[in-house]
Amino acid sequence: MNAVRMNLERLEIPAADVVLEADVVVPRPAGGVVLFAHGSGSSRHSPRNRHVAGELQRAGLATVLVDLLTPSEERVDLRTAEFRFDIGRLAVRLAGLARWLVRHEPTAGLRVGLFGASTGAAAALVAAAARPAVVKAVVSRGGRPDLAGEALSSVRAPTLLVVGECDPVVVALNREAMGRLPGETRLEVVPGASHLFEEPGALEEVARLAAEWFLRHLPRTRDGEDDADR
Repeated sequence: MNAVRMNLERLEIPAADVVLEADVVVPRPAGGVVLFAHGSGSSRHSPRNRHVAGELQRAGLATVLVDLLTPSEERVDLRTAEFRFDIGRLAVRLAGLARWLVRHEPTAGLRVGLFGASTGAAAALVAAAARPAVVKAVVSRGGRPDLAGEALSSVRAPTLLVVGECDPVVVALNREAMGRLPGETRLEVVPGASHLFEEPGALEEVARLAAEWFLRHLPRTRDGEDDADR
């Protein structure tokens, strides 16, 4: 694969009624932009998501790693865990971030995909249902799509569900969710992998599958094509 130039920005992005800290990396050229939704109690510093983001960047995709909770909310959540399962709150912020990306000069004109891990996958699916004109693809890693509730039936974005073979409860939840997702959907079960994909080669397989999915569904667009609702 040819080397690509990377542009890194550390930004504070307005989303809904808060300002969120984010790391935005845009390769040149870029075939799309992927916004990450972290799992329970995690942040933009998650080593697993940063690893996947690095592989997506090498594949020519822009990435946005963002803290979906403010610093004060994170402090409260560490004590009470009251925000990490607030799917509605996280989804509203993801939707706001996705709309911001279509106006941000380095990512303007790129289709937006969402990569959600664990509970973050539910927030990604709710955001995709709320912003079908903006979100063009979703990848879930070890996700809890069941927590998206009734929003599942409104997700039109092509959705890839990736789960570990040794995580039977989550495998079952994802199989059930497939029957409720009306758009293009695929389930990939990674052999020998547990919920966190810590086994040798497991996370690399997640990154490979995600890159293939996003490169398939986030092609470069012509000026004015797929304009988000403005």
